Amino acid sequence: MTQLQQEAGAAFTQMILDRHSVRRYKKGAVIPDAELRQILDVARHAPSAWNLQHWRLAVIKEQADKETLFPIANSQKQILDSAVTVAVLGDLQANRNAKAVYTQLAAAGGMSNELATRQIANINHVYDTKGQQFGRDHAMLNAGLISMQLMLAAKALGYDSVPMTGFDAAAFSQAFNIDSRYIPAMLISIGISDEPPHQSPRLPLEELLYPISTSLE
Repeated sequence: MTQLQQEAGAAFTQMILDRHSVRRYKKGAVIPDAELRQILDVARHAPSAWNLQHWRLAVIKEQADKETLFPIANSQKQILDSAVTVAVLGDLQANRNAKAVYTQLAAAGGMSNELATRQIANINHVYDTKGQQFGRDHAMLNAGLISMQLMLAAKALGYDSVPMTGFDAAAFSQAFNIDSRYIPAMLISIGISDEPPHQSPRLPLEELLYPISTSLE
């Protein structure tokens, strides 16, 4: 590893350690659209099962929309005070993305057309045979991947964030006319902290390592 790589790795690690959930934001702080688009664009490169990208992102930044969301999100103050809240919607029918994803991959030379066609058929077969719970589980699991990437992308530009699962998903869908294909999985408020973030304790690594045959020195 080169010195430049070491320095970049150290900076990235520190950024992760510096990211904390923030619930008190500076009112009136604005994230320029260009920076918000950059955050969302970086987030969309998160990994996903079969690269189906099981998510859509609903951006809530207008005051009227914040006030609509406020009671739906259990009156959490960050909804009103942060610059923006992004709703991460899990795709219950992510298999419908397979054709676009694998056709594009084949066109770019990443796999043969024949293999792409087989992969699309295989993905649709899995979704068709495993049922709605499979689609829901994968929608939620993969929504978690883009949620974390979104918060790190925001931190990289100097913005704070907080993930929230404490909200009424059904009420959200009704209030914002969300298609039934998508399930609200996470709300992420983003802005500028109005006070030093609370340092949340973490369990020691030793307590988090589940004992199997491999051990760490």
